[in-house]
Amino acid sequence: MQQQRPVRGTFSGRMTGLVLASVSGTLVICLLAIVWLTALRIHDQAEQQALGIARSVASIPDVRELVAEQADLQTLDVQALAAGPLQTTLEGVRERTGALFVIATEDRGLRLVHPNPDLIGQRVSTDPVALRGVEDTSTERGTLGESVRAKVPVWSPGDDPAEDGGRVVGEISVGVPVAAVSAEVRQAAVSVAVVGVVGLGLAVLTAVYLKRRLRRLTLGLEPDEIAASARDQAAVLYGVQDGVIGVSPEGVITVRNKAARLLLDLPHRDEPDDVVGRRYDDSGLPGRLEAAIEDTLRSGASTGGLRMTVGESSMVASVVPVRRDGVDLGGVALLKDTTDLEALGSRLDAVETMASALRAQRHEFANRLHALSGLLAAGRLVAAQEFLQQVIESGPVKDPVPGIDAVQDTFLRAFVGAKGVQAHELGVQLRVGRETSFWQTLVDPQDATAVLGNLLDNAVRAALEGHDAGPAGPGAGLAPGAGLAPGAGGPWVEVDLLGDGDTLHLAVTDSGDGVPAGLDVFAAGTTTRSGGDHEAHGHGVGLSLARRLARQRGGDVWLADAGGAGPGEDGPEGGAVFCARLPGVLNAARDSESVQKGER
Repeated sequence: MQQQRPVRGTFSGRMTGLVLASVSGTLVICLLAIVWLTALRIHDQAEQQALGIARSVASIPDVRELVAEQADLQTLDVQALAAGPLQTTLEGVRERTGALFVIATEDRGLRLVHPNPDLIGQRVSTDPVALRGVEDTSTERGTLGESVRAKVPVWSPGDDPAEDGGRVVGEISVGVPVAAVSAEVRQAAVSVAVVGVVGLGLAVLTAVYLKRRLRRLTLGLEPDEIAASARDQAAVLYGVQDGVIGVSPEGVITVRNKAARLLLDLPHRDEPDDVVGRRYDDSGLPGRLEAAIEDTLRSGASTGGLRMTVGESSMVASVVPVRRDGVDLGGVALLKDTTDLEALGSRLDAVETMASALRAQRHEFANRLHALSGLLAAGRLVAAQEFLQQVIESGPVKDPVPGIDAVQDTFLRAFVGAKGVQAHELGVQLRVGRETSFWQTLVDPQDATAVLGNLLDNAVRAALEGHDAGPAGPGAGLAPGAGLAPGAGGPWVEVDLLGDGDTLHLAVTDSGDGVPAGLDVFAAGTTTRSGGDHEAHGHGVGLSLARRLARQRGGDVWLADAGGAGPGEDGPEGGAVFCARLPGVLNAARDSESVQKGER
């Protein structure tokens, strides 16, 4: 049977107990030291008091004369001394000062004065050290009990104690009862103890406050749970591909992972301007993300679906509030990298366009085969032969793209043809420019068709928007094939292609209204559509994505002409011109062979 570990208290409880024990131990030590020092001070004061009384009495001239007279006698008259002036004087001093005794002796140590007259004439019970001409303080036990006493020599009248050769004729001994000293010590100890109790009470209150504070700061977690949370946090933050930024309720960035740093191009952790520890609105975050964080911190509601582009990265951001046990912990910004996903989606759109075109061609071929089968079944061999000859001469289903014969690459020609079919269904004529001369072969059709497809889609949309479809205004009520006649007078899009080594150059022109002045069409979320939701169906994403794909290959996409020119002005009437340069998408070796064959 497994032995269970003993249950220990909580971390906050143990810390509180430790703090309380430390404070209590320190307080007790300090109190003991104070009591001991106070006792020493009181004892020293008692000695100084006794010494002061003894010096005062020893300096009285009458006392010095009376003691000197007794020192010159061989025997002492005890009865005369008990009723004499020396006894009266010293007893008066004792009563006034509260001393235990004030005793005078002659030079042999025999008592001349004593509170108990029966002891007069007897030798003192302690060493008469003052007879050697020195002052002394000590704690001794005599006939009257234990006392703090001082002994001072009595010099003969006319002798100066400061000069050598003076004669000591006696001694004055003054005692202060130890009981009085002990009473003062006890009183001081009681006062110190009261202060100590008050201090201990404050320590208890502080410990209770500290316990609650620790529980609030640690959210009730134990050290092992905090350590596990730290390990889990590190594993999650640096193990996921999405960017994570944690913000405190005060708006200070508390954590961010490597993915967030790379996506937002933030400073490294070791750099002095790292965003951790700074406010979110002073950290160089994108403006839309700052606004979302502010809304979440203020309202406590989630904010999501924010499309952003930073450098060559495209992402979708969301901000969610974080609470635990009713405590507001701030918010977390989540950044999901959509760069590869958008690029893949654009490439899939190109494949879908190709598939649609192939389905249309398959349907047309099926119709031709049905017509040929009908002629043969009817026995009209001559008509069947003529029809078959026409099919052979015309080749595949003719694409509705004038000038497409200048494009020799099968894949690119099929793609442009498929886009032409789509544009034709919308009432827009797609044509290949007369300057096009393209005999090269694509080796990376995915990026080429993705960039070209985005530019063509935007151009077709711009042409539809710019066509005057009636009193409702540009682009009003347009539906696929809504009575528009492609060609002269209708909306059109023109594409020019040119191969240079392994680089594909292309330009796309439309008959729309052009790009408004000051509009950055390559910024994420920007659209030229009139009144549309720029985030729906990817609008506001295509141009920025096309530019990123081109720049990843070392090329670029740019706006060559914003358009908007009227009749008689330089430039295309109304439409904008977008250009692109895509290195590495053509087979330069096969292109050289084709050129040489053409020269021969």
